[in-house]
Amino acid sequence: MADYLNTAIFGIYPYIALAVLAVGSVIRYDREPYTWRSGSSQLLRRRQLVVGSVLFHVGILIVFFGHLVGLLTPIAVFDWMGIGHGFKQGLAIAVGGVAGIVCLVGATMLLHRRLSDPRIRSTSSFSDIAILVLLYVQLLLGLATIPISLGHMDGHEMVKFMSWAQGIFTLDLQASSFVRDTHPIFKAHLFLGLTILLVFPFTRLVHMLSAPVRYLWRPGYQVVRSRRAPLAPAK
Repeated sequence: MADYLNTAIFGIYPYIALAVLAVGSVIRYDREPYTWRSGSSQLLRRRQLVVGSVLFHVGILIVFFGHLVGLLTPIAVFDWMGIGHGFKQGLAIAVGGVAGIVCLVGATMLLHRRLSDPRIRSTSSFSDIAILVLLYVQLLLGLATIPISLGHMDGHEMVKFMSWAQGIFTLDLQASSFVRDTHPIFKAHLFLGLTILLVFPFTRLVHMLSAPVRYLWRPGYQVVRSRRAPLAPAK
């Protein structure tokens, strides 16, 4: 039973999440282009928004690209460059740990701002709050993996996750077997990460996929004041 569950979560679920991410993002961009934004409440508690947003975005960008490069770069490339698995793991812990803490501080400020101010909370949708909570929990899980990783600095566990991620993208049917025996916190971190990809197209996170270049030529709305005298009320 455990093997079937492991295969379902780490062998099948990744493809479902990636398919929904790709197809859902394309459909939303095509059918609802004016929702392709993060939304703004900057007129309310602006200072907390700016500080929290900067910390959150700087931290999450480092974490995201660190995961992307670290997991999807072929292991042979690191071997060819002479970068040992232990050194790579240590670097990931140091950089990822600092970036994760910075991101967590920013996320705490943003979440506190959105939940504590009645005006901001009333203008926030369920998805706005839910995705921030998911990211917050994901950050906590990621930071919780650091003490576990410090217990085996040979990089062997890290290679398992690299093999799993690369196996998913190369359609390796046995990819889920690489993470079968890993620590439950790592598995929870992977599962929640896949879930965030799954819900990505339906949240404000879609703005991460594009720079605001299209606004230069996208047709917009123009509000025009009428100069005509108001109609006389009916008698």
